[in-house]
Amino acid sequence: MKALIIDDERLARKELMSLLEEYSQIEVVGEAANADEAIELINQHNPDVLFLDIQMPGKTGFELLEMLDSTPTVIFTTAYDEFAIKAFEVSALDYLLKPVQPDRLKDAVSKLKKIDFESNHGNPGDDPNRKLGLQDQVFVKDGDRCWFVKLENIRMFESDGNYIKVYFENNKPMIHKSLNALDEKLDSRHFFRASRKHIINLSWLETIETWFNGGLMVKLRGGEKVEVSRRQAAKFKDMMSL
Repeated sequence: MKALIIDDERLARKELMSLLEEYSQIEVVGEAANADEAIELINQHNPDVLFLDIQMPGKTGFELLEMLDSTPTVIFTTAYDEFAIKAFEVSALDYLLKPVQPDRLKDAVSKLKKIDFESNHGNPGDDPNRKLGLQDQVFVKDGDRCWFVKLENIRMFESDGNYIKVYFENNKPMIHKSLNALDEKLDSRHFFRASRKHIINLSWLETIETWFNGGLMVKLRGGEKVEVSRRQAAKFKDMMSL
């Protein structure tokens, strides 16, 4: 599995890299001192796992994750206990307090070994035009709350001004993205642009009804009802073989 180490402290990066030499299954393909360097390396190498510091000059580790279309598995590394709790809230695979202890790293690597990276995400590094599918994972941050969410668990995206409301479980956090830009990234086999305001996950469809002016009304298994515009209804019917 390919790993990136992202930490503004050079000695911390070198120490972690030295500890990881014990694990032949982990290939450290690069190291970055800040979020901007990390973005370039992530796009270049498409790593399976990030060893990510939270507090860095410029953008934080959380802000870096918000910049990614699809997020790899993340193990946070931090010197601050207060952030360790937040790391648990975002359901990262694990967190390591610095200086990293060999026993704790061993525990984290054991968790990594249980992940099937081939099925978890594709390889956009090999295909820059690859669309995001149900098994891809995204990072969502809203205020102090953060989540890693698989796209298969997101029922719907709803435009709200310059933001998008993300529907999953009982949560509806807002992210600062364009619905048009998101629509271009998502695999149309699994996600459908129902209207100017909505993108729905087709695997969450429950019922479909005819609606006014040639449109359709769909109900999702989460209870949400979304109108498919007349313009999109014909495309939707063709896709669903209606």
